[in-house]
Amino acid sequence: MAAMKPRTGDGPMEVTKEARSLVMRIPLEGGGRLVVELNAQEANNLSAVLEAAVALIKK
Repeated sequence: MAAMKPRTGDGPMEVTKEARSLVMRIPLEGGGRLVVELNAQEANNLSAVLEAAVALIKK
């Protein structure tokens, strides 16, 4: 029988380059990780939106 590993959200947020895309792994509060595959344009769009969100928080 295969060993059961706990699914925890522990660990850093990370981005790796795989083939033609970027893979972003985000730990979740309830456990596990959200995995999102992005191309370069989507990563640039996400960056712009996050910068705008941070600007709103700083106001």
